[in-house]
Amino acid sequence: MYRTKFFDHLILIAGVIFMLGPLVVAFTTSTHSAAEIHTNGLMLSIGDDFTSTYDKVLFKSGGFTGQVTGLTMAMNSLILGLGFAVGKIVLSMLAAYAIVYFRFRFATLAFWLIFTTLLLPLEVRIMPTYKVMSDLSLLNSYQGLILPLLASATGTFFFRQFFKSVPDELLEAARIDGAGPFKFFIDVLVPLSRTMIAAVFIIMFVYGWNQYLWPMLMTTDEGFYTLMRGIKQILQVWVGSQIPDYNEAFAMAVLALLPPVIVVVVFQSWFIKGLTESDK
Repeated sequence: MYRTKFFDHLILIAGVIFMLGPLVVAFTTSTHSAAEIHTNGLMLSIGDDFTSTYDKVLFKSGGFTGQVTGLTMAMNSLILGLGFAVGKIVLSMLAAYAIVYFRFRFATLAFWLIFTTLLLPLEVRIMPTYKVMSDLSLLNSYQGLILPLLASATGTFFFRQFFKSVPDELLEAARIDGAGPFKFFIDVLVPLSRTMIAAVFIIMFVYGWNQYLWPMLMTTDEGFYTLMRGIKQILQVWVGSQIPDYNEAFAMAVLALLPPVIVVVVFQSWFIKGLTESDK
């Protein structure tokens, strides 16, 4: 028995090392100078440039215009992640509520039509979506970054399944108390959905925060660059004897990990309950 537990823990520890190893190497490498990294490769020890590198990444203006900072790009990523997560939750809950509780014809067909959007991710419809955003003058705007990402059925599917598990007695009790559809939604369903909201929020926030392709197409103004775009921009510099700022790229990658990690840690228990709990 003890031998079995020993091997179980050994496997878990090996998995942790395998997952966290690259992150630790990225952090230690970011504390060295770009020339040292270019010469010696990845570093396993802490260097002397930790303060200067992270201060430069966060606060020093740079880019082609010399006006954008890492903090600005982090704020843009945060706006994209939060805007997408909140918008997705609101839109998904309203759509699922209508499908489950409003007895209109072809409700099931409507849901499956929405569900088929999972087969059409943004990468598939990226050119027509870009054309629509351009025609609406939404390029280089937060609305243009967020709105096209909302058109998928992931959240609607989760909330539909959750609402279908809510006992019908709650709806009947709300009707007896004189609660209309809006009051039932706000006072009953939303409080019951807190764990599911937390689970969907984590998934959508991480998805929005890590977006790279769509922000790259939508933004030509450096004021709207996200962290993912900033990392790529740093590594594109290679002019003559100038080498890319590898340390800054690694530092920005480490900083880009922090918000999703914080969100997952804070909402971890709600996330697990939202995905596994079935009895309401």
